[in-house]
Amino acid sequence: MQLLKDLLYKVRIQEVRGNTSLSISGIHIDSRQVESNGVFIAIMGVQTDGHAYISAAINRGAIAIICESLPTELVEGITYIRVLDSSAALGIIANHYYGEPSKKLKLVGVTGTNGKTTIATLLFKLFSQLGNQCGLISTVQNQIGQRIIPSTHTTPDAITLNELLNEMVEAGCSYAFMECSSHAIHQNRIAGLHFQGGIFSNITHDHLDYHKTFDEYIRVKKLFFDGLPAGSFAVSNADDKRGAIMLQNTIATKHYYSLKTTADFKGKMLDNSLMGIQMAVNGIEVHFNLIGEFNAYNLLAVYGAAICLGEDKMQVLTALSLLTGAEGRFDYIVSKQRIVGIVDYAHTPDALENVLATIKKLKRGYEQIITVVGCGGDRDKTKRPIMAQTACNLSDKVIFTSDNPRTEDAATILSDMESGLDSAARRKYLTIADRKEAIKTAVSLAKEDDIILIAGKGHEKYQDIKGVKYPFDDKSVLQESLEILGK
Repeated sequence: MQLLKDLLYKVRIQEVRGNTSLSISGIHIDSRQVESNGVFIAIMGVQTDGHAYISAAINRGAIAIICESLPTELVEGITYIRVLDSSAALGIIANHYYGEPSKKLKLVGVTGTNGKTTIATLLFKLFSQLGNQCGLISTVQNQIGQRIIPSTHTTPDAITLNELLNEMVEAGCSYAFMECSSHAIHQNRIAGLHFQGGIFSNITHDHLDYHKTFDEYIRVKKLFFDGLPAGSFAVSNADDKRGAIMLQNTIATKHYYSLKTTADFKGKMLDNSLMGIQMAVNGIEVHFNLIGEFNAYNLLAVYGAAICLGEDKMQVLTALSLLTGAEGRFDYIVSKQRIVGIVDYAHTPDALENVLATIKKLKRGYEQIITVVGCGGDRDKTKRPIMAQTACNLSDKVIFTSDNPRTEDAATILSDMESGLDSAARRKYLTIADRKEAIKTAVSLAKEDDIILIAGKGHEKYQDIKGVKYPFDDKSVLQESLEILGK
């Protein structure tokens, strides 16, 4: 049991009503989970306002309420703390409640539009390979050593996040690597955490349904680096035109990686094929198992962070040369007819363009590129026509299909995609709403040596349709279709 007043250290308090020397049994943001002697933090969320559940929390045993506005009627014996920002307060309180776990290991955050999962996963694999007990918090999965914990969000809520970090500390982890999404930064899910370092991958068109403008999206990403503490490091992509802007106001030690210009961590591509990447890193030639220029950037980011964390460059490069990437990130299979099937999470225009541009570079000249792609429902609608046109520009044949339509009608999403096509693109595509049939059709169209890209869902093992998550695995469906059609 901890005292409420100790949990409130550094919280921006506006008003206190009641006793803060209370022994607290737990902290909660869901009133249904409140237990006797708990604290309920009322968060003003995107879809619901926690202030509406204050009475329910008290009825379940909450003895203290953290909120941005006090209820009209105050219950006698209950302590009310009015704060400037409940979500920021939650991060700080959760951090204190779990004993500041982020200060007991070296925590590195990765942010950017594309590459976050691969960079975080490679760091986890690398430092594990170097003999460390590590933790991972990512879109694909959370991991403590060898124990895998299913992931529901790119970055969990502040309570879950600190609980995970505390479990990592208790399991003997000395490092933790986590993705920091723009939503998580904006919603203060990482508030109160102590980062040893931060990595910026790139920034492109995404999440404008949430952030409304691209400038706001950039501003939120930059907040992560603005908040890094003295003594930490920041590693940024010098080849992204906003790479320097991200680090403009940070007090962390700045480092850059690049394929195109002078940088602390400089890469030079020597060869790029389905056998992997041959790259000189700061003058040292290394063969990596990963494929494509975008993965060259990911590898440089990982290398840079490892050097900033004090590792030996030759040991790092040797270990990196043996690693494979994250599930669902340029994840490929080769059929008996030498048809190459690639599953990738690319769900933004830039990510799709990068993957298709990589595939075109891997072609020997005569193979077809057949792309199966959709767009998610209840998300940024402006990228739909851009993704559709991008797919057609860089593919020989394209099949538009459903992704995770969520609460939207799949037909409406597909219509939005088609609205952006020029006359040349309109001669290249089919529309098949059923994703399984779309993948099967792509396989039926493929001939020997052709390349099929299944884009958008990557590692996901479900399709979200009208609030129900139906089992669906792109790679399994692709493999099954190749076998059924004898290819």
